[in-house]
Amino acid sequence: LTPSTILMGNPMRNSIQAQDLTDEAFAPYGEIIKPRMSGEQFDRTNSYDPTKEDTHVKLVMTNGEPVLRIMHQRLRGLEFSKMARHRRVSQCLGSLQGKEWFMAVAAPTENAAARPENITAFRIPGNRIIKLHVGTWHAGPHFKHEDCLFLNLENADTNTQDFQETALPQV
Repeated sequence: LTPSTILMGNPMRNSIQAQDLTDEAFAPYGEIIKPRMSGEQFDRTNSYDPTKEDTHVKLVMTNGEPVLRIMHQRLRGLEFSKMARHRRVSQCLGSLQGKEWFMAVAAPTENAAARPENITAFRIPGNRIIKLHVGTWHAGPHFKHEDCLFLNLENADTNTQDFQETALPQV
């Protein structure tokens, strides 16, 4: 197994090679928030107008009370056997310490659970935040560090009122 291999399923394991995070590859699952130079709004030659900014991600936070949390997680490894989704909110996740991490995702489906053959894994640089589309199946964040801090933007009741989990079939 390579350092970027995610293991799926339990007790039988299938490996997924994590791919690099790009806008095109991640588009079916969400959007990427990237660093940008601070101060652009003060550049008078730029005529900065945030309402016309096309690099902002589109959030769905209207179906509840948005909360921004810092999650402190201990070593999780790169294995998973379940996926979850949120059907009322777009969730944002990012490492706060610049540490690389991984996320397995499957595109939103109307009623069906995520299927193993539709799952993709991404290696996420520590200077990126991902925004998941509403309904995107996900497993993670996963990482190889002893612990990691994550920014998490979702609704206050996401994990109690908007949480659907499915066990992956054992293949």
